[in-house]
Amino acid sequence: MKKGMKPIPGTNYTLVTNFILFGLTEHLEMRQLLFATFLIIYIATLLGNLGMILLIWIVPQLHIPMYFFISSLSFLDACYSTTITPIMLVTFLVEKKTISYASCMTQYCFFAIFATTEFFLLAAMAYDRYVAICQPLLYTSLMTKRLCTGLIAGSYLWGVVNSMIHTCGLLRLSFCGSRSINHFFCDVTPLLKLACNDVSMNEMLIFIFGSLFEMSTLLIIIASYIFIIAAVLRIHSTEGRHKAFSTCSSHFTAVAIYHGTILFMYFRPTSSYSLDTDKTASVFYTVIIPLLNPLIYSLRNKDVKYAMKKVFGRELGSQ
Repeated sequence: MKKGMKPIPGTNYTLVTNFILFGLTEHLEMRQLLFATFLIIYIATLLGNLGMILLIWIVPQLHIPMYFFISSLSFLDACYSTTITPIMLVTFLVEKKTISYASCMTQYCFFAIFATTEFFLLAAMAYDRYVAICQPLLYTSLMTKRLCTGLIAGSYLWGVVNSMIHTCGLLRLSFCGSRSINHFFCDVTPLLKLACNDVSMNEMLIFIFGSLFEMSTLLIIIASYIFIIAAVLRIHSTEGRHKAFSTCSSHFTAVAIYHGTILFMYFRPTSSYSLDTDKTASVFYTVIIPLLNPLIYSLRNKDVKYAMKKVFGRELGSQ
């Protein structure tokens, strides 16, 4: 009997107790290069996101709802990246890239939580921008700390609900025969291909909840931006319009990148599916996007750039 498998009593099947991740490539030289590249990306992701959280925490001018959401997004991206990247880095260093059944299910569980939470958090941030531009006089009274905390907690709640549905669906399956996952992490689609049982219920749940969460959050974002654009167009001064648009540009960029990648990944025609394309898209939304978000919000935001100059100027001045 192969290592990593055990017999199922009363059947001729053997049960998988661990999986083998294929990773991104089998070429040694390429693996070494990719390891160095993704290690740098991971360190930069942690420094960027944790740095953004620290900056917002220590600068009083950034203690407003907009930056409360941005710091929450930074925390989410740091967790999101940590769920995927360390195991990916290990696959570049070892020949036999095994991962235990429990670790695989745990990784998918947290991945689904953070991916779904980001949908709802970006939608909450769109609502925040809508209130700031369309109802500026009521912004402070509407966007209370209690409401902001509730929106963030609700985002995580839906993330946990979605993750539990799909993780429990995976836990009811038996994995027998092949234990090789043709991916660099434990995603639901390659796992379903290894199952012995009927996976039609799992696929239906993925389609229903994936479509529901993607479309509902996207509709909230689109509706918010329709009202925002209408409000901005009513502003007569060019400077006023530019200032209003500039407060939304960072969020709109983050939304376009994240939702664009997810739509490409999961909602394109089945005939165009390609393993290499899927892996590339997965790298983008699991590894690259958590790196880009703090850059987007720092480089495209005058308040953040001013706070960075203030903090670093103070540090340099004290030396």
